[in-house]
Amino acid sequence: MLGIHLAELTSANDQGITDAVEVVAGLDAALVDGLGRLGPDAAEALSALGAAVSGSPLAGAVDSAIAAVRDGRIDLEALAALAAARAALLGAVHDALLARFDEAVGRERGLPAAAPIAAAAGGAVTGCRAWLQELAINGWRGVDHDLVAAADRIIETLWSAPRSRRSAVLLDGFAAELRAAAPIATMDRIPARRWADLWTRALLLTWRGEDTAEPETVTGRLLVVGVDVHEHGTAVQAQAHGVLEVNAGPARLVRVSIGAAKVDSIVGPAVWRVLGEHPRLLRALAERRAITVTDMPLTATGDLLWIDERAELAEEADPFTTARVALPEAVAAALAPLDRHPVHLGEPVLVENYRFEDGALVVDGHRLPVELDRLPRCGPLTPELVAVSTACIGLVRWDSDGWRVRPLGLEYPVKKTAAYAHTGDWALGPTDPKAAKALAKSGDSVAVLRERAGRLLRK
Repeated sequence: MLGIHLAELTSANDQGITDAVEVVAGLDAALVDGLGRLGPDAAEALSALGAAVSGSPLAGAVDSAIAAVRDGRIDLEALAALAAARAALLGAVHDALLARFDEAVGRERGLPAAAPIAAAAGGAVTGCRAWLQELAINGWRGVDHDLVAAADRIIETLWSAPRSRRSAVLLDGFAAELRAAAPIATMDRIPARRWADLWTRALLLTWRGEDTAEPETVTGRLLVVGVDVHEHGTAVQAQAHGVLEVNAGPARLVRVSIGAAKVDSIVGPAVWRVLGEHPRLLRALAERRAITVTDMPLTATGDLLWIDERAELAEEADPFTTARVALPEAVAAALAPLDRHPVHLGEPVLVENYRFEDGALVVDGHRLPVELDRLPRCGPLTPELVAVSTACIGLVRWDSDGWRVRPLGLEYPVKKTAAYAHTGDWALGPTDPKAAKALAKSGDSVAVLRERAGRLLRK
């Protein structure tokens, strides 16, 4: 369990990781002003990037790319080499952090699968590359509405091809963020790292293409450990983490992700209503039940592709019992190559025997900060419950300033007995009387919006 090895996780020397992140930050800063306006700092950042990958197979391509950019020849091959170098550095950081985590908690992890890749081709891919090239030349400060609008037809074409949906979703969201911020030259603070992440991934997808491996089908018992909710103004996603017990082989650590579009007026416990197409999963979360799955698709990266009709509710299954007994034995899946990025680190763990102090769980003097600002409003977890808790199921994540934990479930004392709260407890509606009363008072916004949409469609 994590508390026993917290010192091993948080006390290691991070100098190599810090150096790699600083090199990436230098390239990100260069993309803010644009590679077409290469200043002394940007030139130095490119040199640092070349030095960082000098001993890798990318060395020759990156050196050529740096020379081309310095000469003002910012072609697609040069940009692809820079993007690959950036992704490789962050991938190395991810691998180092994940290896440390696995050692600290004793987690076994499978090897990455060699997935077949379909070559990216076609007019949409060519147009996508050209647009990303213009972004890199102009920089984020040079993005205006005309440059963003140039992506509209490209995105529309990508949406029309099933194998390009991944690129379409990414590019559509990226363009929407740029459009909302344009003209970016007037912004006080530019999200340089995030936009460089999106640019890098989008560009590499145009060269790499889409994974074409078919998922396997599995049958077994799913024991949910906890659920993480990602909520934005126009979308919500619930991602359940659990242990899948199969008939043959070891238990596996898996993820189940369900999502839906929404409007920004649907907030708090009401967001569960837009996920209503998955009633069996929602009921299993709310009632803390095990689930029997039959012929459910499972990807090589550990994502269980949810089909509600292939799931049946089973007996009650306490998430803390699962975390104590089944989680330590489950084998985790390796990530896909392009997902090897520190932002994708999110490993379920159980932390016990701690005290809460100044926003962190403290074990034997070692601190693990808690993401109190990421507690979802659609569940019963609050900072006050975290402060009095005695055990925590959470996702261990890494940010630029170190490791942290995002609570998914808490054990806490109530009149000398143990009580429990989990994010998914309100999947069928809030169980807290105050929250239920507030939801009833505000009205069923989902039902109102559906009724209005129905009237518009009937006209």
